Amino acid sequence: MRAEVLPKIVRIRDITLRDGFQNIKEWIPSETKEEVVDALVAAGVASVEATSFVSPRAIPQLADADRIARYILEKYPRVEVLALVPNMRGAQNAANAGISAVSYNISASEPHNKANINRTQAESLADLAGISGALPDLAINLSMSMVFGCPFIGKIPLDSVLQLTKEACKRGASSVTLCDTIGVANPLQVQALLEVFRAEFPELPLSLHMHDTHGMGLANIFAALQMGVTTFETAAGGLGGCPFAPGAAGNTSSEDALNMLNRMGIATGVDLPKFLEAVAVIKQKIPVPLPGRLAAARPYFEFDF
Repeated sequence: MRAEVLPKIVRIRDITLRDGFQNIKEWIPSETKEEVVDALVAAGVASVEATSFVSPRAIPQLADADRIARYILEKYPRVEVLALVPNMRGAQNAANAGISAVSYNISASEPHNKANINRTQAESLADLAGISGALPDLAINLSMSMVFGCPFIGKIPLDSVLQLTKEACKRGASSVTLCDTIGVANPLQVQALLEVFRAEFPELPLSLHMHDTHGMGLANIFAALQMGVTTFETAAGGLGGCPFAPGAAGNTSSEDALNMLNRMGIATGVDLPKFLEAVAVIKQKIPVPLPGRLAAARPYFEFDF
């Protein structure tokens, strides 16, 4: 693969604050989350998924969603801020906090949608139509879970992914994130899906969210780069996982993705040494293991490999 066929610029949307933290049972003080925000922005991160406006009973760690969203919006007005929302109430709360763009989650797997959101895909689509109608100024990104495989039913038919995308776009979604929620995709599978998806939706803004459960997160990102994808959702330290997907491990590490992109000469606008300072804040303040490679390994910044 020659470098000239790869994108010159890639956007990393860091999702540490939402997906990275949501499974951590011990409460992370809001002040610590704000310190992580400061470190991420200081490193040049320009897009974050700040939180999720979901019931604290479902995900207690995100009970301070309104505070964290407002903190970023007020202190860093140039940073793109998204919040994940599961329903109309979440979307309204996000809008009330000043959020102008949300990711609305529907799973490509009907059983997982029931487990994750406690509704059918049809009910989620109906709610999406209601949100776009009630909040016409709110940009809605379809965050589609389980695109490459589900812990309940296995492989997801490609037609299911295409059909759900069509129905969501009819109801107000203006972009889509394809999520490998349990990290079972392989690079050839990613490319095969993207080839068909791009032919079907050539103008639809697209991002990928690849978990690293089986160690193929970076390989899958590279495969997607070859297909022209330029936006990826990753989390500092490789933190994360879905509370309602048994066996799902963390996200692809932001710093590992940045390191790979830097080594390939692809610009991200993020200063990797400074990003590792954000990782250091997490290591110091949040007592959980970080599976990302560069969270522990020597970065060799002194050499030009």
